[in-house]
Amino acid sequence: MKTLYLDCGMGAAGDMLTAALLELLPEPKAFLQELNALGIPGVVTTAVRTEKCGICGTQLSVTVNGAEEESEDVPLAHTHACSHVHEHDHEHAHEHPHSHTGMADIRARIAALPVPQRVRDNILAVYGRLAAAESEAHGRPVDQIHFHEVGTMDALVDITAVCLLLERLAPEQIIVSPVHVGSGHVRCAHGILPVPAPATAILLRGVPIYGGHIAGELCT
Repeated sequence: MKTLYLDCGMGAAGDMLTAALLELLPEPKAFLQELNALGIPGVVTTAVRTEKCGICGTQLSVTVNGAEEESEDVPLAHTHACSHVHEHDHEHAHEHPHSHTGMADIRARIAALPVPQRVRDNILAVYGRLAAAESEAHGRPVDQIHFHEVGTMDALVDITAVCLLLERLAPEQIIVSPVHVGSGHVRCAHGILPVPAPATAILLRGVPIYGGHIAGELCT
């Protein structure tokens, strides 16, 4: 049986999953060319071989209009349960400027992607779960939910890439280790929140997770 095993000892993120799956393809460069040709506005995806602690691997870079997303993990000395950051214009990973996108917009963008229908259905299923989690976290109907990070082009390319790669690799089963979520706090549109953030915590219900000494948001 063809089995895909995902070790999430350092969390899980779209670029991490894409890079890991990309290494399993015989021609990763051809896949990246195809991904960049999908027509997702302003997005360019590149992969480079890197070495950390003597171990080689692939690092994925996704830029939107030439800019790469930055982490907004909050140092412990600056956390406060009631802190709010609405005055900042470029806060983190959970909100890009002017990037509020509803499910209708997301469906339209996905419908326009030149990918197989099964891949399109999987992308929609991912966003459906995200929308349900955001709906519960914010206490609003799904049709009133506006995505922040997950509504931006970089997230769309991450989700599309993973769905495409899984279609190509066609594993018969996928086994995933317990997920390391990190610890501490993260800055987002709604203030400074504990890790994992509310919608992430909802998505992880029933999933074995753990925190640790690493301060930061590892599962996004």
